[in-house]
Amino acid sequence: MVEAVRGDGGDIIRLDAIVKRFGGAQALSGASLVVRRGTVHGLVGQNGAGKSTLIKLLAGLHEADEGTIEIDGKVYDRLTPHLVEDLGIHFIHQDRLLVPTFTVGEALFLGREPRIAGTPFLDRALMRRRSAEILDRYFGLRLPHSALIADLSAAEKQIVQITRALLDNPKVLVFDEPTAALVRREADLLFQLIRRLRDDGVTIIYISHYLGEIAALCDTVTVLRNGRDVATLPLKQTSAAEIGALMVNREIGDLYPKPQVVAGEALLAVVDLSLSNRYASVSFTLHKGEVLGLTGLLGSGAKETLRTLFGLQTATAGSVAVKGETIFTASPAKATAKSLALVPEDRRRDGVALDLSVTENTTLASLDRFSKGVLDQGAERRATEELVKRLQVKTDGIDALVKTLSGGNQQKVAIAKWLSRQSEIYLLDEPTVGVDIAAKVEIYTLIGELAQRGAGVIVLSSDIEELLGVTDRILVFFRGQVTREFISSQTSPDQILSEVTGAYETLSNVG
Repeated sequence: MVEAVRGDGGDIIRLDAIVKRFGGAQALSGASLVVRRGTVHGLVGQNGAGKSTLIKLLAGLHEADEGTIEIDGKVYDRLTPHLVEDLGIHFIHQDRLLVPTFTVGEALFLGREPRIAGTPFLDRALMRRRSAEILDRYFGLRLPHSALIADLSAAEKQIVQITRALLDNPKVLVFDEPTAALVRREADLLFQLIRRLRDDGVTIIYISHYLGEIAALCDTVTVLRNGRDVATLPLKQTSAAEIGALMVNREIGDLYPKPQVVAGEALLAVVDLSLSNRYASVSFTLHKGEVLGLTGLLGSGAKETLRTLFGLQTATAGSVAVKGETIFTASPAKATAKSLALVPEDRRRDGVALDLSVTENTTLASLDRFSKGVLDQGAERRATEELVKRLQVKTDGIDALVKTLSGGNQQKVAIAKWLSRQSEIYLLDEPTVGVDIAAKVEIYTLIGELAQRGAGVIVLSSDIEELLGVTDRILVFFRGQVTREFISSQTSPDQILSEVTGAYETLSNVG
């Protein structure tokens, strides 16, 4: 058992040897979480490690296939959201989960509105008084009771969500990536609040990718990897870098078949690219035959930069040059005309047309190649067959609907669409999300082949081992800026992770 850092109240939550499967996929394979009463307990792990599944199980949204759940000394066969709330466990979600058209007062008391004794009428005076007391006590501010949720800042929406939980005198508050949308000053205020809640006896579970916050704020941390807890450690004797090392699996093996390619001339030059409130002064160059990695946490600016390059978002400053020709304001049409291709993260929504055939999807971006007034279906089919063979797309035939293909093969079709157009710069947004290991290796092989034929490839990924395995260089984004460039072959996973999470960042007012 982990030695308690604060208090002697014993364990308030014990999840032991939890197993959870979704179809053939195993999300949790014996994970345990023990949280001491009156402490701030950190929960960390890379994407896919099992954090979300474990927390959804605690919230009563999932039922464990195996394992035991003990809350406040009592064992439960299963939890439901209503039971969890009755037990005093409340969740502060990253996406706020507030109705935008509600007023502050309506949002705070939704589903538990007090009424004037002996009447069906709402006691609005009591609602205002109770909410004002908590807002003043914990936050030292006043929010207009009639203000609309839609008009509040990200920090104010979070305050409403926390205040809603505090109205019920919670025993446990679970914060899920609470600072992802906050600026530094707002984050500092949140840290002060969490410490005060802990001092008032509230137990906190704090989930974050920012390891600097975990190390400075938490009493204890549990590290998840591949569906299991690999360590539970007191933070007084543990650094953020040590936490990062535990999160990372260094056994990369032969997963990444990267060919050696000598980079050629510059294909893409980005100079001081900025987008208000998203990222600032991003500069880099992509060469022929080079694979460049981008990574960063949600809200770091990495994804927004990729979208800006393809014209899905409009930069507020800076420039982009393709093969020496500057494009100050890009659009998807301009980007495509300049031989840029974007394979989006959500392939089913944005990358392929599920109800069209493999052939129709493959040639969708290059119909002008096969049409001289009338579509040359023979040429279209021959080109599709060649790409299907080249990419080893597993399908019943080129007339099969894309929705009948596996996730990995749908991704290959999304890439084939741009190969058919003979693009030269490929922007790959999380290219292996949701595909099995065999399909991942095939996609990694394809990335290497694109570089060999002289294309420039940018891979945006949150999978650090993946980036180190397939790229030549990696740019790390942190809170809207490129903070570091790494040579992939000379870098370890924990170096990247420390930079991505701000493990070595000096946090003002945290410590």
